[in-house]
Amino acid sequence: MGDNGSIKRRTLWRWLVTIGSGLAVIAFPAPAGIAPEAWTLFAVFIATIVGSIVQPLTGSAMVLLGVVATVLFGALKPAEALKGYAEPVVWLVLTAFFLSVGMIKTGLGRRIALQFIRLIGRRTVGLSYALIGTDFVLASMIPSNAARNVGVILPIARSICETYDSRPDDGTAGRLGTYLMSLLYQADVIICATFITGQASNIIIADLIQKNAGIQIGYLGWFAAAIVPSVLSLIAVPYLVSRMSPPEIKETPEAERFATEELKKLGSVKRGEWVMLLVLVGVVVMWTTKDHLHSVDTAIVAMAGICGLLIGKVIDWRDLMGEHNAWSVFIWYGGLVNMAAQLSSTGLTKVFAESMGGYTSAMGWVAALAILALVYFYAHYLFASITAHVLAMFVPFVAATLTAGAPAGLAVLLLAYFSNLNAGLTHYGTTPAPIYFGTGYVSLQTWWKIGLAASVVNILIWGTVGVAWWKLLGWW
Repeated sequence: MGDNGSIKRRTLWRWLVTIGSGLAVIAFPAPAGIAPEAWTLFAVFIATIVGSIVQPLTGSAMVLLGVVATVLFGALKPAEALKGYAEPVVWLVLTAFFLSVGMIKTGLGRRIALQFIRLIGRRTVGLSYALIGTDFVLASMIPSNAARNVGVILPIARSICETYDSRPDDGTAGRLGTYLMSLLYQADVIICATFITGQASNIIIADLIQKNAGIQIGYLGWFAAAIVPSVLSLIAVPYLVSRMSPPEIKETPEAERFATEELKKLGSVKRGEWVMLLVLVGVVVMWTTKDHLHSVDTAIVAMAGICGLLIGKVIDWRDLMGEHNAWSVFIWYGGLVNMAAQLSSTGLTKVFAESMGGYTSAMGWVAALAILALVYFYAHYLFASITAHVLAMFVPFVAATLTAGAPAGLAVLLLAYFSNLNAGLTHYGTTPAPIYFGTGYVSLQTWWKIGLAASVVNILIWGTVGVAWWKLLGWW
């Protein structure tokens, strides 16, 4: 009874915080030139974002409630409120999750990981890079960091930790598990930044960049701009983790043997794996050649890939209907993306940019961009979702940097990549974070210390080498 009462009180407080955040906005008069309906929309948007963070209901349920609220309170008409669910970018995110279903079901992702471990997994550093390499390869095709890590990488990592008697609850976590879990997560946020398919929000970011800065960045453009600072981060951050949380075990020959035995169990490459690989390669080729060889929308390409998997009997319709996370994300993205787009058209972003410009106008665009980028980065301590952070802050901060005089290409790239790298700060920064932390191998104190230290390293690399590299590429 006591536990139930405690849960009810927490839920009540979460509702009060959610509703209170919206009422707090309404309590202030709308800025000059902003219509009452736009101010109401802003209040609902803020309440939805806050509700997605504190979660009196699940995040997707809070977004659905927000969509309904925009109509009930007269902020949007029904057709306007539901417009986001017709956006190609939202369907692209949905189909991206479906592609990951095939990857996991066929076992292709697991086979790739095991091959990496068999080749370079005899030492702890090699083992870690084998798993990082797997994430890198899969991220080039699978825009779900949750699917890559939870479905492929984490189960293998935990099995190897168990093989070396490294467990979270008996004082042996430091043998291997603490180092490996910390590193795999910190490496993942770098890999997420490397590819536009690194995580689903990148697709949203690219769409926001095109709509608000007039800059189109595709698969190859995103990768080319990221690859140099990414490689440096993937060298520096693992070294940092090895110094802050060194594994007691330096040699891992059992990992190689584990991989060899598991590959024997998998047997030869199955038909489903070949079809999955063919579809993935085809999808990536179509993505990378868009606007060069053809004009087929990326969402349609992804949908065609799903059709190929259905026709090839790699997955069936029940697999897609049973992918609850995908449909939850669809509700989440469709609602929030549309609310953010509707807000952008009201002039609120311009008001924010002009306000921030008043504070930064005297310092020059270099200092203004640096300060705004750092504020944007470390604001992620307040967010449990990259998507929520991006939709709440990306467009206003891009507008503010441009108002300060920063080159558009530089500003959007810096904020885009920071939108991924900042997820390494906390144990709730993005979907895989609580899952890795939930293994119990890493203490909260250690996780946050490594997260803060890694953030400094990443900011220095991407804010110096990255900026210089983008200059060389002609982005600014």
